[in-house]
Parts: sequence; C-alpha cells; structure tokens
Amino acid sequence: MQQLIDRRDNGEVKIITGPRRCGKSWLLSHIYKDYLLSQGIKESNIISVSLDVDEDEEGNDLTDPNKLKAYLHEHITNKEENYYVFLDEIQEVKGFERIVNGINLHDNVDVYITGSNSKFLSSDIRTIFRGRGDEVRVFPLSFKEFCSDRTELKNELWKEYYTYGGMPGLLKQHTAEQKAKYLQRLWEKTYIDDVIERNNVKNRQALESLVDALCSSIGSLTNPNRITKILESVQHVKVDDETINFYIGYLQNAFLFEGAKRFNIKGNKYYESIAKYYSIDVGLRNARLNFRQQEITHIMENVIYNELRTRGYLVDVGVIESREIRNEKMEYIQYEVDFIATNGIEKYYIQSAYVLPDEDKREQELKSLKRINDSFRKIVIVGDDIATYTDNNGIVFMGLLQFLDNEDILG
Repeated sequence: MQQLIDRRDNGEVKIITGPRRCGKSWLLSHIYKDYLLSQGIKESNIISVSLDVDEDEEGNDLTDPNKLKAYLHEHITNKEENYYVFLDEIQEVKGFERIVNGINLHDNVDVYITGSNSKFLSSDIRTIFRGRGDEVRVFPLSFKEFCSDRTELKNELWKEYYTYGGMPGLLKQHTAEQKAKYLQRLWEKTYIDDVIERNNVKNRQALESLVDALCSSIGSLTNPNRITKILESVQHVKVDDETINFYIGYLQNAFLFEGAKRFNIKGNKYYESIAKYYSIDVGLRNARLNFRQQEITHIMENVIYNELRTRGYLVDVGVIESREIRNEKMEYIQYEVDFIATNGIEKYYIQSAYVLPDEDKREQELKSLKRINDSFRKIVIVGDDIATYTDNNGIVFMGLLQFLDNEDILG
C-alpha cells in the first residue's frame, strides 16, 4: 500500500505483479481505492476494469483491445480532473502495451495494472513501457500480516501458517478440510492450467511431475540435469534437460517458485545453473504434496526466504571455499551459507537452524559464517523462542518468531 502511495502521480505505469489469488486485485480495487476516495478523488474518476471477467456490465468483451480503448476514453471525460485507471490481469489483452502507453501519456491519468505472469510484466518492463514502468511486487500474506486481528497464541498461529501458508483466500475457509481443498483447487484449476495454456505446454505430466519435484526439494541445491534424473528414476517420467529448464522458467514467470542462485562469496561469482528453489507459499507447497512431507526445517527455511523477499531483499545462496588439511591431504572444502540478503546498501549473511545446536555441533554450524571476512552482519535464525543476543564472534542469534514479527530486527 505504501509503495503505491509513494508512486502516485509519478508519470509511470504502476505494475502490480504476483501469483494469481495473492491479493493484487483487492489491493487496488478496495484498499488503494478507499485511500484515493479518502483523499478527495471522486469515485467516477477511478476507472477499474477486471480483465479476467469475460464481459463488463454492458456485455462488452474488454479483452478486445479496441473495445477496451474505447471504454477508457468514454470514461475519461474532463481534462481538468485527475483520473486513476486500474486494469486487472492486463495480460489477457493482446497488444496491451500500446493501450497502456497511450493512456499513460495523458497528464491527468495515473495508470495501475496487475498481472500474474512475469514473462509479460517483469523481465520486459523497460521495453514494454519504454522505461516508464514501475513494478510493485505482491506476495501472499507474511506471518505478521497473517496474525493481524488474531487472538490465538503465536505458537498456534505459527503451526497454522507453516501448514496452510498465507494465501488470502484461506480467510474464508473455516476448517482444515476446506483449507486443504482450496489450496489444491488453486493448483488444479488455476495455476497448472494457466501455465499450460499461456506457454502452450505439450507434456502436462512432465510439468506436474516437475512441480512435485520442486515442492519436495525446497531448499536443496539442484539443476535441470538433476531434476531430469529424479523424474526418470522416481516418477518414471522421461524428459530432457532443456525442456525442464523451460518449464522451470514458466513456473517462475507465473510467480509460483523462485530460484536463489549459488554465489561464491570469496570468489565473487555465481555458479552456473545451480540454485535452490523455493515455493512462493509454503501452504501451496504442502497442499501439492498432500501434506505428506512436513519437514519443519525445510519449511522454516522457505518461510525465511519468502520473508526476506517480502521485505524487498534480493536473496542468493552463499558458498565459502576453504583450503584445509583432511586425512593428511590439502583439500578444498565448501561451506554453505543459507542466505545472502541484500538491498543494494545493506547485506546480511543468514543461517537457518530449527534447533539451536549444542556447543560441539554449533561450531560446525558456524564454520561458514566465521570464514567470511567482511564486516556485514552475520545472523543465525533458530526455531527456539530465544532473546536476541550476539556471541563472542559477533554472530547474532535470534528466534524465528521474533524475526518474522519485527521488520527492523536485522539491524
């Protein structure tokens, strides 16, 4: 909401992206609209069009670019007044960029669009909108948002959150059965069908098997070749590496998964093709696996990743290489850092540890952080409810719920 307020009347197209059913439409048509009305904007000057609905109230198919253009010009009638145009699921309109760019040229028109596919609305923003596109990313509810107006104990809310996630539609589902079925319907009737239709996917079985494999391996290093072997050996699905690479791209473009690249901290370079993939929502991930694989360590890692992304950080997976003598031989050893989070100014090295290890195991857990020589903050997030403290090595320990509840806790 604040991002939209900060961008109001800035002359750029505001592009609200995120997975289907994550709240993009509600943000514009209710929350932001109410804000504009409170600022004195007349309701007739807020033009809202939902393009995933077949027809408007007069029976016009506004996914037809000519009809949409005519509709907008009919409603923008006074050059002396400001208008706010909301176009929901704009990718449903063929050639939408010409219409959007044309409307945005009017000095008295502020344009906001939403889209559920980054192929059209993220990677090509600069080209499509001639450098005048400004993206605002919407995620499912964070844990803090999920807890708003709830009176249950935080630990009970956490159990619900790590099981069913933060899709806003869950607020209307009252039983465990309803929540599970709602999430499974999203996969079956919305996400899979949308990816197949939009990208003309021929092998539905391979795509669905890939989704299952990614959900099963969240937080694990992988690449298309490894996934191909898993699909063949476990699910008996034959598909080549190139196809898997394309399908992963389709799922990322639909905002269903994100890949964190592997970065060599000392070498200051990325490893090609190796990444960890995380689900945009742990509830969707769990539902896809029929709630069978409830590994709290991996789920916690996924939640931390999503929280960092929600707070605006870019996230990589870190690697520290070290030369050590083992078995009387000098060897190169690689130590993993779960997350490198940066926003261009600040940088944090973060380890996820569900259980705070004892002294012997703690040394092993901290080896990667201790080998980083720069001055950026090093943090261990643990599942235990602990008071935040800093050890003698300058490494900060904090509890998971404290991290999720306080956006400023990283320092």
